[in-house]
Amino acid sequence: MSDYPQQPSRGNWLERHFGFAERGTTLARDTMAGVTTFIVMSYIIFVNPQILSFAGIEGLEEAGLPFDAVLAGTCLVAGVMTIAMGLYTNYAYAIAPGLGINATVAFGLVAGEGLGYPAAMGLIVVEGIAVTIFVLTGLRERVMDAIPLELKKAIAIGIGLFIAFIGFESAGFVVQGTPLVDFAPFSTWPIFVAFFGLLLTVALRARRVPGDLLIGIVAATILATIINEASDGDAGFAAGANIPDDVYDSPDLSLLGEFSLSAFGDLAIISAIVWAFSLFMADFFDTMGTLVGVGRPAGYLDEEGRLPEIRKPLLADSLAAVAGGAASTSSATTYIESASGVSVGGRTGWVSVVCGALFLPFMFFAPIIGMVPPEATAPALIIVGFLMMTALTEAEEEAEIEQAAEQGEPPPPVRRGRKLAGIDFSDLGIGLAAALTIMVMPFSFSIADGIGFGFVAFVVVRAAQARWREVHPFMWLASALFALYFLVPFLQDTFDWI
Repeated sequence: MSDYPQQPSRGNWLERHFGFAERGTTLARDTMAGVTTFIVMSYIIFVNPQILSFAGIEGLEEAGLPFDAVLAGTCLVAGVMTIAMGLYTNYAYAIAPGLGINATVAFGLVAGEGLGYPAAMGLIVVEGIAVTIFVLTGLRERVMDAIPLELKKAIAIGIGLFIAFIGFESAGFVVQGTPLVDFAPFSTWPIFVAFFGLLLTVALRARRVPGDLLIGIVAATILATIINEASDGDAGFAAGANIPDDVYDSPDLSLLGEFSLSAFGDLAIISAIVWAFSLFMADFFDTMGTLVGVGRPAGYLDEEGRLPEIRKPLLADSLAAVAGGAASTSSATTYIESASGVSVGGRTGWVSVVCGALFLPFMFFAPIIGMVPPEATAPALIIVGFLMMTALTEAEEEAEIEQAAEQGEPPPPVRRGRKLAGIDFSDLGIGLAAALTIMVMPFSFSIADGIGFGFVAFVVVRAAQARWREVHPFMWLASALFALYFLVPFLQDTFDWI
């Protein structure tokens, strides 16, 4: 049973549809909760276009998507799919293009594999359709059960490090050096702005100020623009940091439907399958963790810790992935920032409706949002990476506290510095697989490589330990695909037909 008092729904259509009284909330409270969720997650409006357009990245700008078109698509997909989530599920979950997946598309598929964006977005569409099929057939939950919990946690931590590393690069903190990378000297205006934005955002988060990421982006953008205008545009900012000629403009929807399935011809078939599979897994884990992590404080979970009618939000999320690929905004997914609206009392799908409605007008303000330089959004990436690395540990501790309270026992002590997110590194199979997953993602700049190394290591160690019966058949199949994926360059050099 959920935490909500059971009261009959009455009143106008909104009350009957969303059941504010049944959920122990009000229309006004859920409206403010929707505004709160939007403010906290609205940084994606600035960050997603910059990542997919390669804004400020020397040598890649021409390969990027048009900033204004990605902006319009991001707001459209986030707005429409978040509203759909609220109306269809009556849960307070919000949707937007996911960080991590968009970076994989940009830096892994386009910059790394040399795919065009239409082909890369086609893989997102394929991944979203695959997830939708898994949801409709009930296989999504079975796949989740097949993967060891510790590897699921390692994937989330690795993606967090990957996003943080992108943030450090966008800020200009990390540059090519000796032997590989080095910290850049803090001697330029762009780095000064990034450092200012990071310190301000950290201070705001320490003070628990709602919308800290958004405030940090806006403040850093204002500072960058002042510096750039005072130096007649010679302050060193590669993009943004200038006053636009117009405040608003008609939304550029030219990217809608601009995807193709040519990746299965442009890449080796095994590589294309593994890339789609990796996107599938990243989207998969992010959504499941968010649904449970936000559902617990919202009172959505039953006595066994399960989300009633979980297929509804899963279906909305998987269709959002398809919509994100079709609109060239990368896969859209359920956001952990939904917890911000829940934390101020939001309980119904009206929270999502309000949040989604607030995204839509921003399609018309591309000139203003184009003022934002990469150095202003970099702190948000660093903080989001940190949050992804710590959210699992926090959720685990909360679950232990709740379980102790239900059993009438004192809460367990806070164990700072304990096993990372509950991963047992004394178990070679789990520990090595988790460590490789976490390390390889940022080191190789690839989520796919990180998941692959982790899966293969887990299967190899368990087989060597003669514990192969403990490995789910799905893990054997996935590891075989990843092994083939890693061998593709060798096979292509050896066999002309591959």
